[in-house]
Amino acid sequence: MKSNGEGNSGFYVRGGGPDQNLILLDNATVYNASHLFGFFSVFNADAVKNIELIKGGMPANYGGRISSVLDINMKEGNDKGFHGQGGIGLISSRLTLEGPIVKDRGSFIVSGRRTYIDVLTKPFINDTSSFAGTGYYFYDINAKANYRLSDKDRFFLSGYFGRDVFTFSGANEGDPAFRIPWGNTTVSARWNHVFGPKLFLNTTATFSDYSFAFDATQDQFAFKLFSGIKDYGLKLDMSHYPTARHHLKYGAQYIYHIYTTSTVDVSSGDTEFDIDTPPKLHAHESALYILDDYDVTDLLRVNLGLRLTRFDHVGPYTQYELDERGRSIGTEEFGPGKPISAYTALEPRISARYTLGPNSSVKASFNRGQQYVHLASFSSIALPTDVWIPSSERVKPQIGTQYSAGYFRDLFEDVFEASVEVYYKDFDNLIEYAEGASPQSNGNTNYDAQLVFGDGYSYGAELFIKKRTGKFTGWLGYTWSKTMRQFADINEGREFPSRWDRRNDLSLVLGYDHNKRWSFGATFVYATGQAVTLPVNRYFIEGLLVSEFTDRNGYRMAPYHRLDLSATLTNKEYKTVKDPTTGVETQVLRKWRSSWTFGVYNAYNRRNPYFIYFGSEGVPSNGSFQVVAKQVSLFSVLPSVTWNFKF
Repeated sequence: MKSNGEGNSGFYVRGGGPDQNLILLDNATVYNASHLFGFFSVFNADAVKNIELIKGGMPANYGGRISSVLDINMKEGNDKGFHGQGGIGLISSRLTLEGPIVKDRGSFIVSGRRTYIDVLTKPFINDTSSFAGTGYYFYDINAKANYRLSDKDRFFLSGYFGRDVFTFSGANEGDPAFRIPWGNTTVSARWNHVFGPKLFLNTTATFSDYSFAFDATQDQFAFKLFSGIKDYGLKLDMSHYPTARHHLKYGAQYIYHIYTTSTVDVSSGDTEFDIDTPPKLHAHESALYILDDYDVTDLLRVNLGLRLTRFDHVGPYTQYELDERGRSIGTEEFGPGKPISAYTALEPRISARYTLGPNSSVKASFNRGQQYVHLASFSSIALPTDVWIPSSERVKPQIGTQYSAGYFRDLFEDVFEASVEVYYKDFDNLIEYAEGASPQSNGNTNYDAQLVFGDGYSYGAELFIKKRTGKFTGWLGYTWSKTMRQFADINEGREFPSRWDRRNDLSLVLGYDHNKRWSFGATFVYATGQAVTLPVNRYFIEGLLVSEFTDRNGYRMAPYHRLDLSATLTNKEYKTVKDPTTGVETQVLRKWRSSWTFGVYNAYNRRNPYFIYFGSEGVPSNGSFQVVAKQVSLFSVLPSVTWNFKF
């Protein structure tokens, strides 16, 4: 799994885009997985029980995405006693509380975070500063409760709510002002029933809501944009152990999608522009699956699975009839629930592991999947403005086919683990916006009218080594990969690098426990610069400035690299207590534990590129005019101090 770089809200796996990763929080889908444009994860570590990343050999019980699964489960709370933990820092603070609802029968956990950069910096920003009127904060809340109804029945209820809010209000008259809120809401209710020692059922109802809004004004001009997606889901998952060698899983899944695609409202003074509001889009997605995790022999384990999926795009919907130039010449109305387009697919999955000896094994997998939701972006970087859209009569489902194999080995009496994996992936029916497309052009036309379609592929090798034990621990991961795209309507049909194409990607994470109180950490990351499309020449033709561009994604920004450092000082685990009668001193475990964490983000102040824009200098009349490329970077060196506590 790779970050898409500083300031980007997505991550990518083996050449796939952010939309191709299935991110689940207690079985509910999360559509945007970061705060502060990628600086923070939306997942609060204090509330997370476990995380599983599957990037090859996706089992048949997962579907709807073609690159990876990030399955996250929240903690369930302590049913014995009340406990808490948290931290107060310069950038953000957090608090988690957990305890029993009924002792030994039910429990709860509540966890929240908030940044307050906007509050702390406001007194220090002069009204004439270019940062005056700028504000940013995020907050999120995780909550979960569970209750044991009987020896065979248990109920879980969990939820997440998070928002980012970025605002700007110019200090001078005529300056623009805008507000950009975005975020996720998820709710998950699960009933676990045990039929017997060999058969279990999980019934889960979920709700997911992701929304983005942009509200800007300048003088008399106002511009509003809104997009989002809501999901209502139901899952039935059976786990069955018929024999010691077989673990069967089978079930059914259903999601009702409601998409809002780039609703735009434009006005100037009392005048409102006649832009039809794109309708909400409705779709049903369903699946049946079965898999068998089978120990063929003591050395060979095979996971065989098959998934049957169905997607129905239904009304209400107004479809525009377009002429050859893309102009509307009429409409066709689809009533509520009326079929518009439908797709069905069989998705085979197989993975195998063969044990070569006590310390080594080989793994191989093949899986083919179909994805009915797409992320359409007007930018070369992943931003919250990216729009989720469904498959339609014109937009075919994405298809992903992956082959992978790897060798895994434990070294030096299990002190080290190492692996090497290779993979190849095919992508069909990918989407991009056509050249010159813009969000405001989505009015008075079909939501998919500006899209073009193509295919792609990705292949690479991944190396990994980890030291598990000792005072000095850490891991090193390196990936070499190539990810290409080909669209008939882009780059004159020639193959071009994907914006997710990173030839080299390296991560080094080190930890050192000096003693029981002091520990140190360091993280270094390096990645090949992102592929972007930039103008290489500018000309004046009949008084107009005309740009000549590189091939699609034909330019590489500077490489991304960064070093983060940390040190943690923990208070003593035991305290000395003196008996007032006898004077005897004893060591007692502290009920209240605390620590200080000192950190430096981007320790050597690397100005990593976020994007490149062009400004002009001089005037054409005297020949001094020139276009100058300028790089925008987001995060410079950033020290932090956090006081952590636990009781």
